[in-house]
Amino acid sequence: MGATTKPDRMVLVDSLRGFALLGLFLVHCVERFELFWLDPVYDRTFQWTFGIFAGKAYALFALCFGLSFYIIMERARERGEAYAGTFAWRLVILLGFGILHSLIYRGDILMLLALFGFLLLLFDRIKNNWLLLGLGVLILAQLPLLFRAWAAMDGQAWALATPRYFDNPSLGVMATGSLWDMIKSFATDGQGAKWWFMLESGRITQIIGLFVIGLLLGRIRFFRDPERYGRTRIIALVVSLAAWLGLWAVQVQLFPSVAEALPEAQRELGQALENLIQLALLSVQILVFIELYQRLKGAVISWLAPMGRMTLTLYLGQSLIFVPIFAGFGLGLYDDMSNATALQIGIVTFALQMVFAAWWFRHFYYGPLEWVWRAATRRTLDVPFRK
Repeated sequence: MGATTKPDRMVLVDSLRGFALLGLFLVHCVERFELFWLDPVYDRTFQWTFGIFAGKAYALFALCFGLSFYIIMERARERGEAYAGTFAWRLVILLGFGILHSLIYRGDILMLLALFGFLLLLFDRIKNNWLLLGLGVLILAQLPLLFRAWAAMDGQAWALATPRYFDNPSLGVMATGSLWDMIKSFATDGQGAKWWFMLESGRITQIIGLFVIGLLLGRIRFFRDPERYGRTRIIALVVSLAAWLGLWAVQVQLFPSVAEALPEAQRELGQALENLIQLALLSVQILVFIELYQRLKGAVISWLAPMGRMTLTLYLGQSLIFVPIFAGFGLGLYDDMSNATALQIGIVTFALQMVFAAWWFRHFYYGPLEWVWRAATRRTLDVPFRK
């Protein structure tokens, strides 16, 4: 891309989505696609990888999902189409992908995006952007976690009970069982553990809130007209940095005293605080990413764009390749390498995926599964594929 070329808004969005895929994949590698938690080693590689990407990458996917919804609906309105029903069918297809994926990787996020994506059809009916912003902030405030903390201080048994996702026999099956054993376990115990984690950790409310914020950013053309928001981004970056550092200071300096004074509620209050810290850091990452993209005119960063155009294919493909590498029914290497080695493998593999994606889009219009998704949505095979 030449130095005088104005960055294309879709390349910016696709690059941001590619960055989210990078973060998610590196976390998965260090996490050995969840088998890390059988015998966790919290070394510096783990701390840095999780500190930069964990809790942020999936949240960025949720934000991009809300943004993509707006782009899809906007284009449909420009064509004079009523697209709500088609979008709902599109979500049903995505849910099917997610259900199949969850049988080999318990931590699948497609099911969550698809199921809660139906709420976007309701949020889209809210035409006042300030009201939409207020709703997003309210959802992201983690009120369910705060309510549980209050209930725990009040001595209510359900709030004091150990989180249900702590009971997780499916990982042991993944480490030592056959492929069929793992699939059966993931279809039952694994799903229960995942959904309880998403609910009790506040991630479901985060996803819904970020859907709203993504929709709002689409409406105000935050990514369509990046030059218009240059000064706003700088102010937002300063505020986000201050919020991140301030919340981090509270977590390190004040929270130990709070946890000692309120032991019944420390888990929920700590999780709520951690979620807010992750959101603040996510805001910093997004704003820095856009600023770099603008100043570099898309150079280097735009290499992530092809990844962002085929995230469905790559996200599922990563599990199909790496779960057998780490799991007991395959090579069983989850406990045979250090976190640093797992991270290095992830970095090298992601670089190869970047090369593959760039090559692919020189010959094809869509990624393989993206084409299937589009064709199934339109209920026709008359969708261009090969260039």
